[in-house]
Amino acid sequence: MRTITLLVSALGGLAASSLSAPPAMDIKEWPVPWPNTFTRDPYVAPDGRVFFCGMAGNYVGVLDRATGEFKRFELPNPANPHNLIIDAKGIVWYAGNGGGHIGRLDPATGQVTKYPMPDPTARDPHTLVWDPAGDIWFTVQGSNFVGKLTVATGAIRLIAVPTSSARPYGIVVEPSGRPWIALFGTNKLATVDPKTFALREITLPRAETRVAAFP
Repeated sequence: MRTITLLVSALGGLAASSLSAPPAMDIKEWPVPWPNTFTRDPYVAPDGRVFFCGMAGNYVGVLDRATGEFKRFELPNPANPHNLIIDAKGIVWYAGNGGGHIGRLDPATGQVTKYPMPDPTARDPHTLVWDPAGDIWFTVQGSNFVGKLTVATGAIRLIAVPTSSARPYGIVVEPSGRPWIALFGTNKLATVDPKTFALREITLPRAETRVAAFP
């Protein structure tokens, strides 16, 4: 059975502790009541609840840490959510890895709005991340794309990765709004100019290097 695990650092004693002795960690686990659903990618909402993907179960789940109660939101089939992020209003956005879409879930109503990929070959949205403007950059791993969803309009822009089978995976956005992407299938990173959408690949020195994700 999968569990939701939270690690809480004892920050109060950090200043007094030596660098060689890591601070104590409080570990608490909550067993997820839906076994074998491949729970992954928890995200803490503004209200403190913890949302997560049930990738094999085709749902988004949420844990109320105060009560230990779980709730499940069923998604359009197929969705197979791989990752999710939450905006300032508590709206959940998930990567529909098995359904070729990005989804918007309102936890207050359970309503889901789908944003399909504009190119049907972009079949597997993988990882979503916020940019400073509140829009979403994302990877499409097996289909070899990087994309951006403009939240206000729902418009999606896809950028093909030039290297075949590069497998864009993890993604982070710097404060300027520029995304950086780990190309898991090759020894390269990529970055996209957020104004022109020009993609540039950076080759790492060792041919055997593979980068999957960023912290």
